[in-house]
Amino acid sequence: MFFVQVKSRRARREAKVGGRLQAANTPIRSSGQIARAGFSGKQSAAIALLLLLSFGSRSVAANWQSTLTKDPPGNFPELRPLRATYRFGWSGLTAATGEVHFTRASEDRFQLDGTGRTIGFVRALWKLDVNYRAFAHAKTLRPVETLQTEDYRSKKIATHLAFTNNGVSGARTEGQGGSAGTKTREFSFPNLFDLHSAMLYLRSQPLSDRSTYRVVVYPATSAYLATVTTLGREKISVRAGTYSAIKLDLQLNRIGKKLDLQPHRKFRRATIWISDDADRILLRIEAQVFVGTVFAELQSARFDSARSR
Repeated sequence: MFFVQVKSRRARREAKVGGRLQAANTPIRSSGQIARAGFSGKQSAAIALLLLLSFGSRSVAANWQSTLTKDPPGNFPELRPLRATYRFGWSGLTAATGEVHFTRASEDRFQLDGTGRTIGFVRALWKLDVNYRAFAHAKTLRPVETLQTEDYRSKKIATHLAFTNNGVSGARTEGQGGSAGTKTREFSFPNLFDLHSAMLYLRSQPLSDRSTYRVVVYPATSAYLATVTTLGREKISVRAGTYSAIKLDLQLNRIGKKLDLQPHRKFRRATIWISDDADRILLRIEAQVFVGTVFAELQSARFDSARSR
């Protein structure tokens, strides 16, 4: 008799636990349904919250990818071969200078070469020389290859990125001589941009007021969702002169390994001005970063060929 009762109680417990597990694995439509499955109020609330967070995170991840700009390159005239110099700094103080040279390397490739270096008392505190080279497909404006070297006082960093339609393969070497070490990484995501190709693609678009473009950019070691909004048109004066300009807002979110969006730890947002003419060259950038406001400004620009009529 006792054995029968124990067995009966055990069977009821097992059935109850099994029912709970089955209920937990069944799509649940409400917290009341969770409670009716035999969980306490606290358990029900916790499970409901976990479900909401789980479904919510998947929804957000799927949502940002669905908002990416899928338009092909626009019909705006391609950039003419250009040599330009820029100054960089913060609070009106020039801390570095740079030069870029944009060319059409071949029938199907654009090429951008850039150099930069800290100057003045800033160089005494923080020596940095940068060399940059990037190639992009002339027709699709997609990146092909990026090479960058950063030469500091005590170390050197070399970054090489190779792009395909399905992602990017990167190699980053840090150190000097025999102590140098190389790390490689892959990021699989279709239709990535680097900095050079993103600039070419965005300047090709209509850029009508209040229009927004969202692209994924891989500049060096991580991917970012770049959201660019056209704020309007205005006049702006830089070292190179006074221009009619298109004013753009830039926001960045880091993309994690699971394609989740994360806030950028050092960058808040930036305002960009490009010339509102047939060239659309970069005039000025003001970026809100963790140390304050930094800027880049055009000092001079010279085209290697006359504008076609």
